[in-house]
Amino acid sequence: MRKRLQLLAGIGAAFAVFATNATASEWGCEVLLCASSSAPPWQGIPSCHPPMEKLLLAMAGWSFSWPICPEAGTAAPGYEKYEPCKDGYTAIHTGDDYGSSGASDANTCVKIVDVCKSRGGMTEETGSCNQIVDHYARKVRDNPYYFDLKSTATGQTTRRYFNLNN
Repeated sequence: MRKRLQLLAGIGAAFAVFATNATASEWGCEVLLCASSSAPPWQGIPSCHPPMEKLLLAMAGWSFSWPICPEAGTAAPGYEKYEPCKDGYTAIHTGDDYGSSGASDANTCVKIVDVCKSRGGMTEETGSCNQIVDHYARKVRDNPYYFDLKSTATGQTTRRYFNLNN
């Protein structure tokens, strides 16, 4: 009798783990579908509110793990706080020397302008070329999170940005 109860308890535990994983996978797929919606975004789709609100509550917990959708071949989303810099500009952190660049969280875009080339020669005062820095603050993205979705038909990857604001 004791062995039978242990077997039943083991089967029950295995079923509970399987059911939790199945639910997590289903929830992950719901989050992926809702987050990937752009016209309208998930906030405008009433059926997306429950899975996304569940996500927001879970994110507040200390042991949060992003729900994934293995069937879609995606993992946790990426995050890009800022829009890309204009062509010819490099992203840097404010206060960096102008050699530290390229980080996705760099908050300033800079471009070194060579005065000699733009004016056709050396400056009269110093006999050397001057460089000036053109810069602007990078724009913060409205939708900083993204999923990279790969088409099974074409093999092409599409990046879909979203936000978690209610």
